[in-house]
Amino acid sequence: MARRGDALREHILWAAKDVFIEMGFERASMDVVAARAETSKRSLYAHFESKDKLFLAVLDLVRELYFEQLKTPRDYAEDATEATVLFCGRLLQLLLWRSALRTCRLSMAEAERLPEAAARYYDAIFATPQERLASFVGESFDLEPGAADDLARELLGRTVYPRLFRALLGVEPPLDERPDEAAVTRDIDVAAIRRALADLLAGTALGSCALEKQ
Repeated sequence: MARRGDALREHILWAAKDVFIEMGFERASMDVVAARAETSKRSLYAHFESKDKLFLAVLDLVRELYFEQLKTPRDYAEDATEATVLFCGRLLQLLLWRSALRTCRLSMAEAERLPEAAARYYDAIFATPQERLASFVGESFDLEPGAADDLARELLGRTVYPRLFRALLGVEPPLDERPDEAAVTRDIDVAAIRRALADLLAGTALGSCALEKQ
């Protein structure tokens, strides 16, 4: 049965995602995407008037999938400390996946020409995870908004982003398998995240008191 309407659009997006990741933006052509999606160029252009528009739509798809997989800290455990640690571990696990690294490099490569795409990816990797984490630690450890923001930023800065940067440069090997949430503690050194969180909370009076109550 031939796909039409929204079903065809979604099918094209999934095909285009693979093409962009495999070939990069410059080498990926609308002809290749149409062929991979098993549709005509006419149908492709009916849904996406340019390769730029298609690329931005693919990034929106990737963001949506990523946020669904990341979730929020409270989804990981009832204990606030463990939930914080596992959220950071899951974030790092998702970012170290080979496919995610390729998407990140792709967004960086097109940042000057398509700043909107880079802004969307920045929000996905940095802004939204930090906001989710800050909201959770502020509530869980009785921190003022500024202190919660600082703790979230510092914790991610110590435990997640240095390894992401190394992986982007090829210094650290990526995760080849699709990240499985159940395997976070196998893929990621969560003990290091736990130590970093303890150090940060120890330096925050209100957070230290909250930690002692757990």
